[in-house]
Amino acid sequence: MGSHIANYINDGRGAGNNQRGVALIIVILMISIIVALTIQMNRDMRAEIYEAANLRDEIALRYVGESAVNAAAALLLADTNHFDSLSEDWANTEMFSLKSEEYFDDASFRLSIEDEKGKVPINMLAGGKAQSATIREVTLRLLTGGYFGLEHDSAEEIVDCIKDYIDADTQTSEKGNEESVKNAPLDCIEELLMIRGITRELFYGSDRFFGLARCLTVFGEARININTAPKPVLRALSSQMTDGAVAALDEYRRDASNAVSDQGWYRTVPEAAGINIPADILTVKTDFFRIKAEAVRGRMTRRIVAAVKRASSPKKVTMLSW
Repeated sequence: MGSHIANYINDGRGAGNNQRGVALIIVILMISIIVALTIQMNRDMRAEIYEAANLRDEIALRYVGESAVNAAAALLLADTNHFDSLSEDWANTEMFSLKSEEYFDDASFRLSIEDEKGKVPINMLAGGKAQSATIREVTLRLLTGGYFGLEHDSAEEIVDCIKDYIDADTQTSEKGNEESVKNAPLDCIEELLMIRGITRELFYGSDRFFGLARCLTVFGEARININTAPKPVLRALSSQMTDGAVAALDEYRRDASNAVSDQGWYRTVPEAAGINIPADILTVKTDFFRIKAEAVRGRMTRRIVAAVKRASSPKKVTMLSW
């Protein structure tokens, strides 16, 4: 009798232990699920916070960048000279960019303005006969000069391919190509990358090349601003131009005390006194500009490139591309 009672008690204790073990496992599983859900919820919440912060910063950067473009337009409108040069405020925006830190909370911008008329108007390769011939000569000198150094045959092939791409006829130039052509002027300078012979290295620049994107433009007519032309373009304006003359002309035009309101000023510089540049290709006045603005906030940046046209009557700046 006593042994039966003992066995009954032992069996009861065993069942109770089993039940407590099962309950413990269930509790552990529930805690694991709760912990997993908590971790996932925490991740989701942090992701939403980061996304909201990034969206906030992106919106802030957009407005900082737009402010920079508007500031550039104001600088262009404030220019009242009858000529445009590299010594003017619109061409020297470094200090203005540094001061931008004072205008925004935890943000700033870097700003630069380029004169598009200081570049070679490549669409004029398909202009009038005289214009086309002049621009062809300048472009060939540009490509074969020291800043690009192409062989003359390679340069001729590129120029002819550009001409065939943009002219309205179907006649193939001597070294050109009428396949996959537009037969219309370039709308943006990046279209050059679609033309045979123009590589990304040649277009954007490298240790070997200055970069066609910095020397050619789709805006303006067959006149180049001698006051703002990049050195490779300045070098290509005449077959008589030398590296020494380019350096002297560049130094002269950057000095605000020197007179550059007349397109023939280059003849007053001793190193360029004997050089002849056709008068019909030169100008000292500009109406097309490229604005480059980079907004900065922490480690985030937003870049805006805008092409604008400045009119004097009425005085306004018109956006051409953004």
